[in-house]
Amino acid sequence: MSVDTVSLAGWGRTAPTTALRFRPRTYEEAAAAVRGCGPRGSIARGLGRAHGDAAQNAGGSVLDMTALNRIRTVDAASGLVVCDAGVSLHRLMEVLLPLGWFVPVTPGTRHVTVGGAIGADIHGTNQHVSGSFSRHVRDVELLTADGAIHTVRPGTALFDATAGGMGLTGVILSATLQFHPVQTSLMWVDTERAVDLDDLMARLTASDHRYRYSAAWIDLLARGRATGRSVLTRGEHAPLHVLPARARRTPLTFRPGRLPAAPPFVPDGLLGRTSVALFNEFWYRRAPRFRTGELQRLTTFFHPLDGVPHWNRFYGRGGFLQYRFVVGHGQEQAIHRIVRRIAQRRCPSFLAVLKRFGDGDPGWLSFPIPGWALALDLPASLPGLARFLDGLDDEVAAAGGRVCLAEDSRLRPETLTAMYPRLPAFRALRAELDPNGAFRSDLSRRLAL
Repeated sequence: MSVDTVSLAGWGRTAPTTALRFRPRTYEEAAAAVRGCGPRGSIARGLGRAHGDAAQNAGGSVLDMTALNRIRTVDAASGLVVCDAGVSLHRLMEVLLPLGWFVPVTPGTRHVTVGGAIGADIHGTNQHVSGSFSRHVRDVELLTADGAIHTVRPGTALFDATAGGMGLTGVILSATLQFHPVQTSLMWVDTERAVDLDDLMARLTASDHRYRYSAAWIDLLARGRATGRSVLTRGEHAPLHVLPARARRTPLTFRPGRLPAAPPFVPDGLLGRTSVALFNEFWYRRAPRFRTGELQRLTTFFHPLDGVPHWNRFYGRGGFLQYRFVVGHGQEQAIHRIVRRIAQRRCPSFLAVLKRFGDGDPGWLSFPIPGWALALDLPASLPGLARFLDGLDDEVAAAGGRVCLAEDSRLRPETLTAMYPRLPAFRALRAELDPNGAFRSDLSRRLAL
């Protein structure tokens, strides 16, 4: 097992801290690292795609799980897969797509480990149909603070605390996952414009149930009658019969495209109001008013930004914050108020996505609830940003909503308590399982998790 001291940050690059990094290659080495973690504790880390400080541990240790990356068994008939926690969704696609199976849930990047997907209970554009990642987990092997390894299954308190528990109940070593059957590696996509936020929400409410995948890009700089103007994209896995004859010869080919990486140093202010406003105008105008049945690659539909390695550098040295929140059905006016506040403040977010959520899953700290979820990226250097987002937190909490912990780097502890009603149960189970604080992170200290 290799060990070094390293400065680590989330994908937003806002608050790096230094920790001792262990790279276990076996379950036994992972257990040894946990037992010897020291008074500042330890936290598991995958590919570092949590935007905030969930996989950092200032002055303590971090377990880099990426060397535990074996796909142990694949049942090609049923789509049941057993794999180590350090296996990425990208690797699972490489192996499973040619066999006719696709990951049941994917976020906006495929460079996420299975352990991270469970620990954050990630969701995708199919949440309204398929729920979060944990819904498709049959069991996990969990290394707890006492060095023991437990098989944890859905329906138990430990599973519900671990799914979305941000790695604070233990180290996920492996998982058994149920995959989704597909006939091709292409998507069948419908795209349409919505002239404002009312139009968008009406379209989603009326017809979202007809699509497995659905999300809308929103122009958050548009104001007046155009406030909330959007491009709505929805799709299904393309059936074999809609492919051109040539494509039917290799219908399950997985060939992600790749562009040059973002340069190591990008000047601050590149993604400011002027540049984002120009991009938003271009993106909205180039989108079709209404187009159906377009064939797209999986990577184009799900992971367009993965084609640009290190795209987070475009925000400059100051990094960026992702603000992701959800409010329940019946709280549509809260969405309207928040979108208007963002537009009036001229917040330059070119990555702004609205989704309509269905039923949530049992994870005590899982993010989704039935309702409306909005995510936006903002340069961290914006003047007054912290106070502005504190105000949005209050609006979200008053509407019975919550922010996403996997993306957070600045939420206040008292606001968290209002957003997650199962938080006391989570803290109590943590205190019972881990009385000496073997599992800690910058996130857990900041929010007293």
